[in-house]
Amino acid sequence: MTRDEVIAWCLAQPGAVETYPFGEHVLVVKVTGKAFAYIGFEENSIALRCGVNAEEAATVRARHPDAVRPMGYQSRHGWNTITLDSAIPDAELHELLAASYDYARS
Repeated sequence: MTRDEVIAWCLAQPGAVETYPFGEHVLVVKVTGKAFAYIGFEENSIALRCGVNAEEAATVRARHPDAVRPMGYQSRHGWNTITLDSAIPDAELHELLAASYDYARS
């Protein structure tokens, strides 16, 4: 998926809100006041919650070591940064987007 496709998907979700709390270089999409996607314009990346904890998020990194890395201090809470336009199949990225959205809504 391209960055534009990811943004369109995120903003099409019920209750999604577009915010820029860190400046115009990072779009943070929220639902129920909680972030579910950090979209980096400079790095062409997206950070998503990929599990309920660091161990679950590590399984995604193990499947795609060249495209997925821990998201700084947020990684302990299950967040990963994913390089867009990488080798991750669109269907899997869709699943990760949906799961991150669902985590934020719960």
